[in-house]
Amino acid sequence: MNNSHNPLGLRGIEFTEFSSPDTGFMNDVFNAFGFSKLKSFKGKDITYYNQNDIHFLLNNEKEGFSAKFAKSHGPAISSMGWRVDDADQALAIAIDRGAKAADDSAKDLPYPAIYGIGDSLIYFIDKFGANGSIYEADFEDLAEQVLVEDKGFINIDHLTNNVYKGTMQTWADFYINVFGFTEVRYFDIKGQKTALLSYALQSPCGSFCIPINEGKDDNNNQIDEYLDMYNGPGVQHIAFRSDDLLTSLDKLDRSVIDTLDINDEYYEEVFNRVPHVTEDPARVKEHQVLVDGDDSGYLLQIFTKNLFGPIFIELIQRKNNNGFGEGNFQALFDSIERDQERRGVI
Repeated sequence: MNNSHNPLGLRGIEFTEFSSPDTGFMNDVFNAFGFSKLKSFKGKDITYYNQNDIHFLLNNEKEGFSAKFAKSHGPAISSMGWRVDDADQALAIAIDRGAKAADDSAKDLPYPAIYGIGDSLIYFIDKFGANGSIYEADFEDLAEQVLVEDKGFINIDHLTNNVYKGTMQTWADFYINVFGFTEVRYFDIKGQKTALLSYALQSPCGSFCIPINEGKDDNNNQIDEYLDMYNGPGVQHIAFRSDDLLTSLDKLDRSVIDTLDINDEYYEEVFNRVPHVTEDPARVKEHQVLVDGDDSGYLLQIFTKNLFGPIFIELIQRKNNNGFGEGNFQALFDSIERDQERRGVI
């Protein structure tokens, strides 16, 4: 149950809700990542996609919260559902700890909710596991389901937020004070032309992390570009975890999903820096996967190019390593800068 370390009884992520003026493209991307299209919310044009313990909602309602959110932001993550022991109690405690409740008239879904970053919503869901499932209770099977091959993505590892300069601590305090998140990493990253600060927080249940980024200069850095495109702060990327990333990548539909390119020089030294990788180095390089680690273990990670407006996806595999690829930050930052230069942003 909830306690001083986990005041809301947080138990993980139940769903992530997307909204977009072009839901057809988002549907294609979900399918390409291995998500089957299974159900719709009763009485609403909100579609449910699933792969293992990753649950997505695609909101195609023409009115209401997510429709307004998409009009303001373009393709967006308009809400999330977080598992808690008791949804009504979690709402009351969150408000008591400084959160702002969402009025019923502002919501598309019938669950208690508060406002999160960029006025997105965080719903509280207590129907999961032994208590049942909202997908059984509140959704119905589609007449034509689209079943696609599972690509081996198991759960959401982390969701990274981009915020305006000077507000990173404010939003870190929101997660810390309302939910009981704890700081796990702090980064200061410099590229050739731009820089950013990143602050990583872990949920009190230990099941996911939320890094928060803010730009550090005025040279149209990656964070500012996102804020301009998205028209405000929000989720920059979601990371899907796989236990066999290279096999997951073998199965991806590359006609839909494009990943960032990594310089060949990176692979000339990375296996010396992280010598205990058991995967075939040639396959790692072929897939342009980044590697990081220490004496305890390592991780593999790869990033798509922007998929939904300025939002992209990270794919990650962990072997006794709970970092965020700190050793890769420079290579990743440089790769995104090269992409920005190609597009004439910097």
